[in-house]
Formats: sequence, structure tokens, C-alpha cells
Amino acid sequence: MMVRIGVVQSPKEIEVDLGADGDDNDVRTLVEAAIADEEKMLWLADKRGRTVGVPSERIAYVELDPGT
Repeated sequence: MMVRIGVVQSPKEIEVDLGADGDDNDVRTLVEAAIADEEKMLWLADKRGRTVGVPSERIAYVELDPGT
């Protein structure tokens, strides 16, 4: 599953490839929890073990592509 995160005031997206094991519902739950509390970070680990954090107040949008 590929996750694309748009960041406020940035023309680039953050892409995180969760691999085939990524669960759509788990990612939605993490995103919704981060957005509900603007002082949180959204942390996602990709299929290579790299961890990416985005401050929740900077998240413009999140796109989930389960086909990858």
C-alpha cells in the first residue's frame, strides 16, 4: 500500500510504501488520531523499516492506494 501525504505550504508530497502488508483501516485510524490532536505526529514505517513522521497540524491530505 502506498500512502501519499500532502503537507501544508509545500508543493511536494511525502510518499510511504507500506508494502503489501499495509492495512487500509490501520492507516486510517492512525491518520484520524493524529488529526484529532494537533499536537501529535503521524508516524508511519515503510516496508524497508524507514520511519517517517509528519506533524499533524501540517497534514493537508492523505491518499491511500491499496493497489501497490
